[in-house]
Parts: sequence; C-alpha cells; structure tokens
Amino acid sequence: MTSPAADSRRTFLRGLVVATLVGVFLATTGAFGSANAPYGQRLAYWVLVMILGGLWGHLSSRVVTRFIDVDDRPWVTVAVMTAVITGPLSVIVWAATGLFFAQKLYPLAALPQLFGPVLIVTLAVTTVNVFLGRAQPVQTHAAPAPSSSTASPPPVRFLDRLPMKLRGATLHAVQAEDHYLRLHTDRGSDLILMRLSDAVEELEGLEGARTHRSWWVARSAVRGVDRGDGRATLTLENGLSVPVSRRYARPLREADWW
Repeated sequence: MTSPAADSRRTFLRGLVVATLVGVFLATTGAFGSANAPYGQRLAYWVLVMILGGLWGHLSSRVVTRFIDVDDRPWVTVAVMTAVITGPLSVIVWAATGLFFAQKLYPLAALPQLFGPVLIVTLAVTTVNVFLGRAQPVQTHAAPAPSSSTASPPPVRFLDRLPMKLRGATLHAVQAEDHYLRLHTDRGSDLILMRLSDAVEELEGLEGARTHRSWWVARSAVRGVDRGDGRATLTLENGLSVPVSRRYARPLREADWW
C-alpha cells in the first residue's frame, strides 16, 4: 500500500512523463517553426520547455483543484488550469526560445506572438492530465453468503483500522480530508491517516460505493436522496448529508441506489 505522499509523487511523475512525451513529439514534428533547427537542439528545447511547464502546471493544479471539483467539472478545470498556466509559461517559452535559437533574449514585442502556440499546447497537455487523474467510480460489495451454516464470511479488512473507541461500531461513511480519512459511524467519528482509494480496496465485503472523489458511503446507511440541478445529495442514518458528483450519479442510479 502506498502512502499519501507516494500518491502525490506518482501524480507529479505522471505529469512530467506526459510533458516529456509531448516534448519529444513536438521536437520530432518540428512544431511551430522549429523544424529548421537541428534535431538535438530542438529536442532539448522542447523537453526543457515542457518539463518547466509541467512543474508550473503541477503547482497550479494544487491550487485550482482546491476550488473546483474535477469529477463534477473536468472541462471547467481544464479551462481554468489552461488560463492560469498559459501566461507565466509564455514568458518561460519566450526566454527559452531566444536563448536556444538566437543566444539572446527576444524583444518583449515578440512575447504576444507566443500566447497562441503556448495556449494550444497547454490546453492539450492539461486535458490529458485532468482526465488521466480523475477518480474512477468504485463500488464495494457485501461478502458472499457462506457455503455452510458453520462458515463465516471473510472479515472486512478496513474495520480493523477503526480506532479503539469506534471498534464494533457500524460504519456509515468514509470522508477524505487532505491526507486523512474521517470515519463516520453510529458511535461518532474519528480520523485515520490513509488514502481513500486504499480504503475502498479494504472495504470490500461491505455494500457501498464512492459517491464523490472524497466520499465512500455504506448503502445500508442511506435513508434518503435529494435531487436537483443535475446533482444529488444522500442523507444518511445519522443525518449526515453526502454529495454525489455528476460523474458518480449515473452508475449509482443504475445500481438502484435511488
């Protein structure tokens, strides 16, 4: 099992790999008028520019995704990320282009001419990263009935992680809070250090599902659903309201959650 820090590193490295591959593609195709330069020179140029852009994009995404739900609004996320990244990255490209191909900085008057190409490349790379990084809908299932009256169902591994004060409690929901998970039960709630994706794997054996990138809900805890404006909210046994992302609404509806 990987830690939250390892998960963040994996996301970061995936972005750099995408950026590098796009850099190789742009160098190979001689994109945006770079075909006249030697291949080695334009390869170094494009890979460097794309990696610098990837670093800036990673920092930008950490801010933007705090305010926009990627699962609900992936294209809004792409648009905002592209807008945030393009301006500063255009300055980077302006400086790198002059130094690589003219051995000096280009006049500032040349900077606006770079906005269009930078915008196109940023939009393409951001779209790939946003859709690769979206959480996948995951449902967990109740343990199958034992084959004999003396057999017992396999234990649900995640229940062993409940803090001592919650041992034996009925789990209603799991909510991600930064690198922690808040466990909502019929005896109260508490925090543990874990990723939600890892928790869902260990929740197999309980009937439930992810309803949002930050929530897993036990099906038995659901007491009602409110729908409106293309969204849904589940009301749990303890009165807790849980959001359902548009991305998760359809598979849950098809599974007769409401």
